[in-house]
Amino acid sequence: MPLNDFHQFVEALEKKRLLKRITSRVSSDLEITEITDRISKAGGPALLFEQVEGSEFPVLINAFGSYERLNIALGVSGLDEIGKRFEEFMTIMHREGFWAKVKLLPDLMRAARWAPRKVDKAPCQEVVEEPDLDALPILKCWPGDGGRFITLPLVFTRDPESGIQNIGMYRMQVYDKKTTGMHWHLHKDGRRNHERYAAAGKRMPVAVALGGEPALTYAATAPLPPFIDEALFAGFLRNAPVELVPCLTSDILVPANADFILEGYVETDELREEGPFGDHTGYYSLADMYPVFHVERVTRRKKPIYPATIVGRPPMEDCFLGKATERLFLPLLRTIFPEIVDIEFPLEGVFHNCVIVSMKKQYPGHVRKVMSGLWGMSQMMYTKMIVVVDEDIDPHDLSLVAWKVFNNIDAGRDLVVTEGPLDALDHASPRPLYGHKLGIDATRKTLMDGHTRAWPDDIVMDDATRERVTRRWKEYGLDDLLSDDAGDKGRAAGGRQ
Repeated sequence: MPLNDFHQFVEALEKKRLLKRITSRVSSDLEITEITDRISKAGGPALLFEQVEGSEFPVLINAFGSYERLNIALGVSGLDEIGKRFEEFMTIMHREGFWAKVKLLPDLMRAARWAPRKVDKAPCQEVVEEPDLDALPILKCWPGDGGRFITLPLVFTRDPESGIQNIGMYRMQVYDKKTTGMHWHLHKDGRRNHERYAAAGKRMPVAVALGGEPALTYAATAPLPPFIDEALFAGFLRNAPVELVPCLTSDILVPANADFILEGYVETDELREEGPFGDHTGYYSLADMYPVFHVERVTRRKKPIYPATIVGRPPMEDCFLGKATERLFLPLLRTIFPEIVDIEFPLEGVFHNCVIVSMKKQYPGHVRKVMSGLWGMSQMMYTKMIVVVDEDIDPHDLSLVAWKVFNNIDAGRDLVVTEGPLDALDHASPRPLYGHKLGIDATRKTLMDGHTRAWPDDIVMDDATRERVTRRWKEYGLDDLLSDDAGDKGRAAGGRQ
């Protein structure tokens, strides 16, 4: 059964002993961050802080912070399943006249159940209040932060021209009881909608949801193509529709099962300093000028849970959401680059700084063609470093990849330096948003690459000897020192070229 809200998510996690309730009184000012950071980096459970100083509402954090918990949230058995299902989803969505076919052909009616469903009454509107953000247990995450930040918001905006809604996740610094920052970057859909309202000379209605279907929280973080609605995609992941209800102060539709809804607006000519903020890069992002969100109304459940997350030096909770996106888009990449076998975004690269690609190299310049193609794709354009290895190298084995990079490259031939757009959070380039990128060709070189010398084989034991040793392992009396499958693991670390 799909999870309809964070309350069901908590129940599901508790049944599997993946959640710990904290009954001690804690502060939302740094203390929750320090506790959660230690638990997160130790691979610990989701945390539900039941007593937070200055607020009546409990805080749920680290809920997505493991592969098992993420699978529960998305209703899948493994992250690779997401990619396979997304490939099916994209195939259906690209069919010409999709919705017309859904209405006309009974055999496609199954797809209609993914579409969001509008309702008139909703749990998220059980209580209606005047805005008072001080009543929420909003976290100050790190000592150098500019203030308290809402860290897991679903921000709903609408294109004033097409009427299409977008759901994004942008941090929100709290200025006072009724206003926050709205940190949407240059390349975000919320920013584009903001610019369209500005061009039309209109005030921009905005709504912010906290909670709702866990799959919708993930969908808000996923870099989906522009023609895919996040609520529809969440419905596909859940195999059940997301229920939406109209706001009380605008026509924006928000998750009926959310815990909190903040209704309000953003003026198109108002900016305020926002930040610094301890970001997912592990560094503080600097203060800058961003739009201001004015809260006009707060609606909520009678007994809500306040969902939050913290980011910082990896590994942390957001890393697992990023890994879901990695698996999600591998099939999409393969439709464009069938030579790609697998990809890995190392956690240390915080997803926009490094990608490792294994590929089947077939002709001269093939590696550079793939590098250039990836740099030309949507948010892949922000990738600072692309490392390419051969098809039989596991890109998820970082030790193996490092061995190939350190030994397989000739700097003059195999390093590609180019220029292009960079992520807004990049701090290393001399100028913001633009800088240099590095491609590393760590594949085996042959005459096809202009390499005239013989290329050495990897050192690998023969099959007969390996099988004999595995068969006799217990006889050697070495069980307490090494398992009998250690040879297989060692060979995997050594490569199979």
